[in-house]
Order: sequence, then structure tokens, then C-alpha cells
Amino acid sequence: MSELFDAVDALVASRSPLPPAEERKRLRVAHGLTLDEVAGALQVRRATVSGWESVKKPTEPRGPEREAYARLLRKLAELYPTPEEPAAPVPATFTGASDPAEARTLSTGQASEAVAMTETENTQPSAPAPAAAAPVAAPRPAHTTRPTSSTSRRPGVKKAAPAGTPAGGTDPRFENGPLAVVDVDDDGQVLAYCSGGLVLDVPVKSLPALIDWTLREAKLGQPKLVGPGKDADPLIVLTEAALERYGLPVTLTEEERLAGRLPEGHKVIKQLARAEWKLTKRGFGPWARIYRPATGSERTCVQLCIPSWHALDIRHWGHAAQLPPAELARVLGVYASRVMTPRGSTAVTGLELMTALHPATRASEPDADGKRHSEHNPGSLGKDPVDPAPCEAPDGHPVLKDLPRFHMRGPDEKLFEEAYDWARPMTDAECTLRHLVGIDVNMAFAAGANGLNVGLGEATHVKAPAFDPKLPGSWLVDLSHVDLSRVKVGKEWVKLDGSLLPSPFTPKGERPEGPAWYATPTVAYAQELGYEVRPIEAWVRYENGRYLDGWYNRLRDAYLATMADLGVDADLNPADFLAAMDGHKERDPELAIVVSAIKATVKGGLGKLRERPRGEGWRPGEPWRALSRPTWRPDIRAAVISRTRINLHRKIVKHAAFTGQYPIAILSDCVVYAANGESPLDFLPYRDGKPLPGGFKLGINPGLVKHEGTQTVLWGEEVRDRFDAPELNLARYIKDGTVTDVDNGE
Repeated sequence: MSELFDAVDALVASRSPLPPAEERKRLRVAHGLTLDEVAGALQVRRATVSGWESVKKPTEPRGPEREAYARLLRKLAELYPTPEEPAAPVPATFTGASDPAEARTLSTGQASEAVAMTETENTQPSAPAPAAAAPVAAPRPAHTTRPTSSTSRRPGVKKAAPAGTPAGGTDPRFENGPLAVVDVDDDGQVLAYCSGGLVLDVPVKSLPALIDWTLREAKLGQPKLVGPGKDADPLIVLTEAALERYGLPVTLTEEERLAGRLPEGHKVIKQLARAEWKLTKRGFGPWARIYRPATGSERTCVQLCIPSWHALDIRHWGHAAQLPPAELARVLGVYASRVMTPRGSTAVTGLELMTALHPATRASEPDADGKRHSEHNPGSLGKDPVDPAPCEAPDGHPVLKDLPRFHMRGPDEKLFEEAYDWARPMTDAECTLRHLVGIDVNMAFAAGANGLNVGLGEATHVKAPAFDPKLPGSWLVDLSHVDLSRVKVGKEWVKLDGSLLPSPFTPKGERPEGPAWYATPTVAYAQELGYEVRPIEAWVRYENGRYLDGWYNRLRDAYLATMADLGVDADLNPADFLAAMDGHKERDPELAIVVSAIKATVKGGLGKLRERPRGEGWRPGEPWRALSRPTWRPDIRAAVISRTRINLHRKIVKHAAFTGQYPIAILSDCVVYAANGESPLDFLPYRDGKPLPGGFKLGINPGLVKHEGTQTVLWGEEVRDRFDAPELNLARYIKDGTVTDVDNGE
């Protein structure tokens, strides 16, 4: 009889009611529990618990796990009941609230939704830090439309922190977060949507007054990332309704768009001038900076972001500009808490992050009078720009002004370290296979920057130097003798089909024909393959260091934490990883925007290291604006790209040596192989769940690979035949099979 009762109890337990997924997450976070802790208690995987909390496509627990999970949620619900909205607005004069679990109306200066920030020192790829040590994404706001009279619009009605809202450790100067999206509701009330879900009243009627309110009352901003650094200025995002309220155009005219700014005579610019506010040289554009000269150590500056003026590039921010104010605040707030407060485009922010983590100066030790002075910060690029070596300078740079007009520099005069764009015809054996499978290296250029020794100061010219793989620089050396049909892999010499491999020394994969300039990682790889190198000359930097390590760490952690929020963890096995990646963007499209922006921050920041002239009447031989920055460093960019390309080639060689498989095409960080199956697991040599050491490994960490896309071999051959391009780079189109901008490989 007891067995029947047990069966009945189990049947009832299998149908235990559960709250919605969003409430499940709220209860867990309210009690300070991590996904790992819940998974450990219920004896399930972390990804399983994450799936139970997925807002878009929640999975449901079954059997004994369901009853245990339901019991946990019931206990938590008793401790943390769902907060109720106030029945009607209350006067905005009550101060002194201290209980975050009660709905209270606070003054603007007291309203608070904390955005936590942490910094990691770990330089090795790893899983994101536990929830207690890393920022957690704020949840999707409950309201996606402007608030009505039944919701709070007063200066910071503080509610119980919603699930996933960062809390604790907030600088009281910036207790309302790093930014706010300013909008006007249907009743004409100006509201500031903060990144933690908080909404503030904005009691000002002009743009100068808005700037003053932001600095005096809004408590917006972000603490400095490192000791010698500077606090981030508050960011105000203006919606179309806010632009109209403050006398600004909703869109720029064609002339204004090309100029990138409003004309100097615009009435709002005159208002700012009368109020003694200044604009930076970029003027009043999509990312305007409004300031007053600093007095002592106190900065007085506000950054504006205007989405309708195309401040948020659709290539990197997707549909963020079309999001409702609260959701846009969430997207930008997560990015700000994990990367930094945006300072402009993702490229500008990527470059600013380097400086924020390695400021040029620091305070000295006290002198005899007890005063501190500004001094060089070791490990930084310093305050003053340095000239590149002639081989590192792009065409038109002032150091090349003595070259004859229209002179075309060859590889023996110009350093040309770029990402791969290589393809080859398929062999007969490969044509008998069914599929072409593309794999993509996660955060490839960030991984290339990790642990890389780069030059910090000026370059020194040396003749006939002995090559030093630890010395950053540019080397003129002949690598045409390196034969890829016989190379060292580890300590063993192996034979390969060199005709099926790209050269590691050129972006197009062509074998060098003579001396050429290379960055240190490229020359070091020639030695690693077992060949002697004898540089003819070099430009080396004796002052050097791992300048990009902190930059890599922060962007890596931001990427891993956001992907974990999307249900893709760093510790998944290969099959579960591929399953988790399938449709991960649809689980939370807003966080998917953050992932895209983080990736763009990596590539754009590195690209800014060699920023080219942008109009402004520039002529070859004359300096352009970017050259005045100490962060204009084409040698650092070249070293990162060199190492990224070499890292990829090393994996390709090890894969070929072990499996006999060779790539069909490579585009930057995407590699295409022919296989009989549609999955990377159909050709990657996993044994007992373990990958080939030093080869390709599936996973989300930077440097590991994910599935980029699969097409049929027949598709590839048909495309190449249609465009009469036997070496068309199929890696460019492998993701969805759509073929555009074919140039026949020229």
C-alpha cells in the first residue's frame, strides 16, 4: 500500500505549480543565490537552471527536480514577496528611506538603483566570476511603453530591486548608475530612465539646465576603473521626444550629417554658450561632450548620445536605437557596467578603455613639502605621441613625405600585417563529401592581444640584428624558404600537403617571394616551424610590456558574463555548447545587442590604433588629427593582427597533421572545412570529449571556436561556377549562404 502512496505523491509532485520564469530568477537573485548554487543543490547542470529561468523559452523541470525546485521557490517567495505598485503617486518630498524592499518616494539625489562594477586580474580564459563578484544584467523592464498615471513618475520611486539588478558597493556619488535615457511621456512629463530600472523626474526646461541638473542632482556617473584613472562622466541619451522638448532637431539634414554636427549658429548652441558651457572640437554631433574647464581635480562634463542622429551604429548596436527608453537604458547600462560608459562609437570606446585602464600619468610620492606631482605611469603609452617606424607608417604619413610622388611601396618597404582572406579550389576527394562547415574563433583579436608584449615607447633602428622573439618590433627578413610541406609540430617534424595550406606570412596566403617586413609574432612562428631566420634590419622597441592585458581581461569577462546570461556557459561540453548557441540571441535580444557591441569594441578599438585621415582637407604628407594621440600606434595593431593570424594557422597545421584535413577557405577568424556531416563535431577530432591539444576546441572562451554555418558542397561548387571564381572565398558566405559583392578574388 505504501508503494501506491509513494507513486501518488510522485505523480502529484510531477505537476507542482511553478511561477513564471522571470519570477523564478527574481527570487533566486533576491536571496543572493547563483545558478551554480541552485544547480548544486538540485543536482542538475547550471545550464538546466538557466533554462528554467529563460524568459523567452523557459524549460520545465520534471520528476523529483520539479518538486524540489517548487519547494525552493515557495520558501523564497515567503521571504521575498512580489512588490506591489503604489496605488497612486505620492508627494515627492519624503526623504530618509532606507529599506530597499519597500516602495518609497525619494528626492532625486536619494533615488538609487545600484550598478555594480568589478575588475578581474585573471589573464587566463575562464568562466565568468560568480554573481557576487561580477555585474549581472538588469532584467527586461516590466513596462515597455511610457508610464501612465498609475505607475511612478516621481523622482525615483524606489522599488524592491528586480531580479538581476546589480546591488551593493556603489559609489554614493553615482548611486543612480552611469547613464540615463531622457524621454517625454504622453502627459508631457520629462523622465530619466536609469540603468537599474529606476525612473527620475527631470524638472528642467532647457538643455543647459539639463546639463546642470545631471551634474548637481542626478547622481549619474561611473567610478574610475583603476587607481590613477578618472571617473566616467555621466551619459545622457536623448530620445526623439526629448530632442523636440529641448529645441533640437529629431534628425540631421544631409549637410549636418556630412559635417557630423549642428551648425555653430544653432539656437541651442547659443543657449549653451550663454550658460558658459563649452563643446569639444567635434562640436554638437551624435556624441556631444558638454563641459566647463576643470577647476582643480573636479571635472564638469556630460556626454550626450543621440540615437536618432545615428549615434548607435546599426552594425554594432542592432535595433537599440528603436528600443523604448527603459529597455535602451538596460542595454547601455549592462554595457557600461561590464565594459565602460560609452564615450562615442564602439571603436572610440574600445580605445578609451585602453587609456582608462592604463592612464598616462599618476600621482607621485609626496615630496619634501608633502606635495604630490604628476608623473609617468609605468606600463602606459605616456602623454606624448611617438612617430612610427617608416615601414609601419601608412601611405601619406609625414615620415614618408620625402618619398617620390606616386611611389608604391612593396613588402620590403611596408609592414603589411592583416587578417586572412584566402581560399583554394576543392580537391576531388573533398568534392565527394556532402557539406562545408564553417567554424569561427570567438573574440579572436581579443585572444590575440592576451599576454602579447607590445612596444610602449619609440622604435630603435638596428642593422643585421639577431632575432629575439620577446622583443616587439618590425623585422625585415626573408621567409620565402619556409616550406609548409615539412614543418615542426611541437618537437616532431611532420609532412603535410603544403599546396593545401595558406602561407602564415601573408594575408592572401601566398608564399613570400623575398625579404618583407613582419611583426615579431610572425617571425617567431617561422622559427617555431623549424626554420632559421636572419633579419636584415629591424625597428625594435626596448621599452615594452603587456599593455593590453587589462583591456583583454575586461572585455573577455564582459563577453563571458553576457553570454552566460544568454544561457551559454564556459563549462559546457561540446554537444551542449552547440545546443546552447543555437538560437541564443532569441532568448534575450537586448543582451544579444550587448554581445554584438562588446565584439565591435574589440575590433574597433584595435582599428583606432591606426586611424586614417577623415577628410578635413587633409593632403598626403601632412599630419592628421589622430596622430596627436599617444594611442595612435600602428605597430601595436600590427602585432595583435599578426598574433591572431599566427594563432589560427598554428591550429590549422595541428589539425592537418592529426587528421589530414585542410581548410577550403579562411576569412579573418572563420575557417571552412569539407565534411560528411553538418556539425563541427563531424570533423573536429574529439576523443572522449577531449579536443586535439593545441587544435580547435568548441567553447565560448576567447580563442575557442563556435559553429559559424553549414552549406552543401554542391552549393559551394555552384556558386563558384556561377561567378566563374574557382577560388571565391566561401567563408564570406558560409553563415547563411547568401552570396553578395563577388569580386572574383581580385
